[in-house]
Formats: sequence, structure tokens, C-alpha cells
Amino acid sequence: MPTVYITAPPEAADGIAETLVEERLAACVNRLSTTSTYRWDGDVHRDEEALLLAKTTDDAYDDLVARVEDVHPYDVPCIERFDEDDLLESFATWRAESVE
Repeated sequence: MPTVYITAPPEAADGIAETLVEERLAACVNRLSTTSTYRWDGDVHRDEEALLLAKTTDDAYDDLVARVEDVHPYDVPCIERFDEDDLLESFATWRAESVE
């Protein structure tokens, strides 16, 4: 089952997280504050962002990505997939039951 790593501006992060959980595309989304340093249009930028970790399923992953692209304010949102092979069974069951 995947965890999806998403960065977003702080003012958009709660809305993205709530959309994913309300629409049952993620069982849970953790939000952490972070500072990102990156290159955009040839310049180096440093911005405060929110890091979102969305717990989803293989079946819901593509729909989750499409929904994030729909609601995310960035032209090129950071969406990365991490697959977990070794999960606590009770957590894996809860995640699967929470995502449609």
C-alpha cells in the first residue's frame, strides 16, 4: 500500500488533506511544516510549505493523484509515491477499510 508525499503552500494544505479524506481517497493525511529550497524558472527559491503524507491504497492511488492535481494551486505539484511492504496488519486493514 502506498503513502503519497505531497508538498503544498500552507494555506492550501488543510483543504487538500480534507478533500482526500472526505472523498475517501486517503484514510489519513498527516501534515508537517517544512521549508523547501528549490529551483524554479532558473532561480533558487526558499518557501515555507506543508508536507502531506497521504495513506491510500493501490486501487485509489491514480484517483488521488488526479484529485490532487485538480485542487493543488501549483502548476507542477510534488506528488511522490512510496510503497510499503511491511505494515502493521491492523493498520493495513484500517487503511483498506477507510479508502474506497
